[in-house]
Amino acid sequence: MSNSIGEKFQITTFGASHGVAVGAIVDGCPANLELSAEDIQKELDKRKPGTSSVTTPRKEDDEVQILSGIFEGKTDGTPICGVVFNKNQKSKDYSMFKNTPRPSHGDFGWMMKYGHYDFNGGGRGSGRVTIGHVIGGAIAKKLLQTQNIEIISHVTQIGDIKAEKQDFTTIKENIDKNPVRCADLEAANEMEELILAKKQEGDSVGGIVETIAVNVPAGLGEPIFERLDGDLARILMNIGAVKGVEIGLGFDVATHTGSEINDEYQINDNKITTKTNNSGGIIGGMSNGMPIVSRIAVKPTPSISKCQESIDIEKMENKKIEIKGRHDPCICPRVTAVAESSTAIVIADHMIRSGFIHPTNLEK
Repeated sequence: MSNSIGEKFQITTFGASHGVAVGAIVDGCPANLELSAEDIQKELDKRKPGTSSVTTPRKEDDEVQILSGIFEGKTDGTPICGVVFNKNQKSKDYSMFKNTPRPSHGDFGWMMKYGHYDFNGGGRGSGRVTIGHVIGGAIAKKLLQTQNIEIISHVTQIGDIKAEKQDFTTIKENIDKNPVRCADLEAANEMEELILAKKQEGDSVGGIVETIAVNVPAGLGEPIFERLDGDLARILMNIGAVKGVEIGLGFDVATHTGSEINDEYQINDNKITTKTNNSGGIIGGMSNGMPIVSRIAVKPTPSISKCQESIDIEKMENKKIEIKGRHDPCICPRVTAVAESSTAIVIADHMIRSGFIHPTNLEK
């Protein structure tokens, strides 16, 4: 089972939804980065459950403990281990699924591949394990701040409700003003109403999350394999609820001509930029200095309370199920923290690989 990602800046996540704890080991972070538990906690708080009516009511403090890798307030170049202990599991809600895979979950695949697995709350396949992504991403974001690189994720669509496009500054100012984490405040109200309506029906709804990284230098990534957009697509698709990834215009490129969407170069204040950013800051597999823009399509939460069809694998018969437990009626608001962290992990890794950040000592 693969639990690690990254080449120079590597994240290994561990734990299960209803296990003792979840967390991450970060290997390859240079020494002399000022880092504290508070730096990681503020990122974890963005994905914490039970914070609003549009998230799962499961109550977890998600308080991180750093076990290694920091000495006198700075990283020391050794592996950083961050752990969050689970405190509010209700495993009895899942006993009925030991032999009955839930529709559109990974249960059936786990059963067929491993045979013996932790089915409580989805076990290792639960969205709760993305706490490890966020621990790694928090450290990556702090590292990128030394290079003035900022990354932010926000919700741009829930169901058929689409937000109006906002600039980076407005996004930063507005996403904490509503539980949906949408920068278009009018659309955010409509999105919240839709999510709550689906929750009342025992159903769920999906959406789109956009991530923007600014001040990324040109030249990150490789032109063939290890392309920057390829690595971004890989880590974003590795978020459990994601079913599609776009960079820049994404699938909309199919409806345009080259003359309409080519990003033409220009000199602006003695700096090379492009007039448009349809490529999303990456062309030829490498960053071009423009903002890196990606979008992910997030599926509706598959755990819904409506009656659904499934099977009993042991008895080999059809079966109806109703999923109990505490689940998000929409995953998008909490996925923003995971998308932000995942993007930061990839960019931090490439910053080290390309020589923009010293691999062992930030003071060199």
